[in-house]
Amino acid sequence: MKTLTVVVLNWNGLADTRALLPTLERCRIPDGWRMRVMVVDNGSTDGSVDALPREFPGVEFVPLGENRRFAGGNNEGLRRSLARGDDAIMLLNNDTQADPGLVEHLLLTLEQDPGAGAAAPLIYFAAPTRRIWYAGGRCLPALGHASHRGLRALDDGRYRAVESTGYLTGCCLLARREVWERVGLLDERYFIYAEDCDWCLRARRAGFGLRFVPTARLWHQVSASSGASSPWKIYQRLRANLTLFARHARGFGRLTWLPAFAAQQAALAAWLALRGHGAAALAVPRAFADAARGVPAGEVRG
Repeated sequence: MKTLTVVVLNWNGLADTRALLPTLERCRIPDGWRMRVMVVDNGSTDGSVDALPREFPGVEFVPLGENRRFAGGNNEGLRRSLARGDDAIMLLNNDTQADPGLVEHLLLTLEQDPGAGAAAPLIYFAAPTRRIWYAGGRCLPALGHASHRGLRALDDGRYRAVESTGYLTGCCLLARREVWERVGLLDERYFIYAEDCDWCLRARRAGFGLRFVPTARLWHQVSASSGASSPWKIYQRLRANLTLFARHARGFGRLTWLPAFAAQQAALAAWLALRGHGAAALAVPRAFADAARGVPAGEVRG
């Protein structure tokens, strides 16, 4: 039997994790596979550490006692899974709910496509909507651009084929063991955001294909922990992307990424200001200024 471990990161998300875990229990698994679920707790103070092991005794529970953020918490789960020899590992946000075919279709895609190293599903905004959050992604360092395809569009059937894609979201990312071993873990130098895009760029550079699998479906309560368009999120995402593109731009792209990225962020700030989100709009120039002054992103609290 081959083993898949699903790593679910929890941080003060007891209600969300309670809602997710039963949907994973209903997931179908291909013949020859078995699935484990591992909940890694990032130092929660909402009762998760007591409640989750008691309510879900079949789930492996790893309490860290501190918040290691997205990369650090997931990396703990990855290390444990790799150390015991799991054949595939999936990272999954706790603020999601899985369709019964989620795991089956992702695993079958990797088994049937020798060029595929990792895969992600079609992701909708929180159930019961059919409004798309992720239908494949773009990550173009030379243009300072990373985005989700199909974002906010109603699912009209246009995304129905398994396709190569430039970026898999860390909300749900499944990769074979050999890929995790060759590409490495998530980069913990990112305070928050862009860790998944960084990993995907490294995977592509290592020769692994990334696949969008629309027959695998997931519903996501977007930004449950940080707020969908909060000034803090705008600030942190911009800071993370500055680091991402500076690290991955190559050749002529080293000259083009910053002007292109700055223009996109100026447009974002104008859009936010026109809609009355003044604090979020001001987070854009503040992020650029703090980056230029060398202020660590982790020192910003709000």
